[in-house]
Amino acid sequence: MTYQALYRVFRPQRFADVVGQEHVTKTLQSALLQNKISHAYLFSGPRGTGKTSAAKILAKAVNCEHAPTAEPCNECPTCVGITNGTIPDVLEIDAASNNRVDEIRDIRDKVKFAPTSVRYKVYIIDEVHMLSIGAFNALLKTLEEPPKHVIFILATTEPHKIPLTIISRCQRFDFRRIPLHSIVARLRQVIEQQGMKASDEALFAIARAADGGMRDALSLLDQAISFSDGELLLEDVLAMTGSVSSATLASLVRAVYEKDAATSLQLLEDMMDQGKDPNRLIEDLILYYRDLLLYKTAPHVEGAIKGTIVDDTFQHLAESVPLSDIYEAIEVLNKSQQEMKWTNHPRIFLEVALVKLCHQQTSSTSLPIEEIQSLARKVEYLEAELRRLKEHNESVAATAPAQAQRQTKPLKTGGYKTPVGRIYEILKQATHQDLSLIKSHWAEMLDTLRKQHKVSHAALLQESEPVAASPNAFVLKFKYEIHCKMAADNTNYVKDNLEAILFELTKKRFEMVAVPEEEWGKIREEFIREKGTKREQEKEEDPLIAEAKRLFGEEIIEIKE
Repeated sequence: MTYQALYRVFRPQRFADVVGQEHVTKTLQSALLQNKISHAYLFSGPRGTGKTSAAKILAKAVNCEHAPTAEPCNECPTCVGITNGTIPDVLEIDAASNNRVDEIRDIRDKVKFAPTSVRYKVYIIDEVHMLSIGAFNALLKTLEEPPKHVIFILATTEPHKIPLTIISRCQRFDFRRIPLHSIVARLRQVIEQQGMKASDEALFAIARAADGGMRDALSLLDQAISFSDGELLLEDVLAMTGSVSSATLASLVRAVYEKDAATSLQLLEDMMDQGKDPNRLIEDLILYYRDLLLYKTAPHVEGAIKGTIVDDTFQHLAESVPLSDIYEAIEVLNKSQQEMKWTNHPRIFLEVALVKLCHQQTSSTSLPIEEIQSLARKVEYLEAELRRLKEHNESVAATAPAQAQRQTKPLKTGGYKTPVGRIYEILKQATHQDLSLIKSHWAEMLDTLRKQHKVSHAALLQESEPVAASPNAFVLKFKYEIHCKMAADNTNYVKDNLEAILFELTKKRFEMVAVPEEEWGKIREEFIREKGTKREQEKEEDPLIAEAKRLFGEEIIEIKE
């Protein structure tokens, strides 16, 4: 007997063999047991997920001699005949090569005849979206009111190309991409039945390259078995598929994080010498950074890490590489990937992306001096402006106190609009425990910024102080309004870096809300006054003082009447 490909040998013959589509198989089995069989079905989904196989299993189940049954017996003459393709009443039609009106009219003329050897005449039309508009129109009436002995099963990978008038006349089932662990489990069964040995890393690499398709996975496994020497290893799969191992990607990410452009380019050169595809390499690199990001932010979410083996090297990188670097790497690599689609030299764009990542991270060590000097000049200008405004207000207050009071209230030296409403929401939920938690890690947060070569960010936050905190946000007071505006605008990712580091230190996610020192005093006093008036007067302690202690601890707070 001639050799058959693995995806043909291990094609599902029962609903239980269809992997990863339990939402489809369970519904069809219930309908079979209750004898609620529809006249038309539409199976849609990615390639290799079991659409045509499920259609043939359904054709066997409705015509099985033991019907009604949830599974075909695969032993009676009917099941065996449908499996072998010798039953003329079960027709599988390729719409890609039979897409004209004449073929559909021929079907329309023949459906009126009763089946000759089985209970139902089943038409399986594969790639139905390839039919022409005239063919769809010819099928429309027959699909709406077919004879009782006819069942149509339409399969497609592009359901959006099918007219809505056809879709509305069918029961639609959407097949999903098969999960990674389900593909690996199925490949393990196939390997055992073939009497082969394979490492888990090799099967994992095949499942990842299959991209959710079982047929692709079995085809790759078939090719890998032919490539290997008795035992399937990870190196065989990587050489065959052109993928890159997790260890190599980890070395590349480590070199980028350590700002070692020479090592990064040398690793890229080695991979290119091995025949790796730059487009595949940059995709694997983006997925590796993606897995790092999800592992840092949601390490306990099941199934979050899909493309990488979580080993000691991966965990060490996740602890070392800050979130800001991961965000930047994904953004730069994604832009380069888009540009690589329109060039004949994709390797150059990948090299530029790696050097850019190393350069952007190293350049941060030379920028802080210039940024600090610029901030110093802005602070000097701001102080001079404040002195001028104070002198002006004092002179006006001497002649027109009421007018001066009205003008002083909306005064904005740097154009920063304080989010008073958001601050009020934080104060309503504020607790001393949350504020103490942030303050206890504040110095460590500044040290982390300096270690990450974000000295300019640490300098900007040096004159700030957390003054109130709720379970999900905190108010950060700045001495100078220009600093407050720069932090709130997040032009240099100060806010993102601050919130990310606090999350790593406190294991709680806080949103930073900036406020100038002058505005904070007014907001705090007004809030305490409003809350105090609503308190019951039965308590011995002053309600204003009690509310202040709840928000700001046991410090003494003077409230001007």
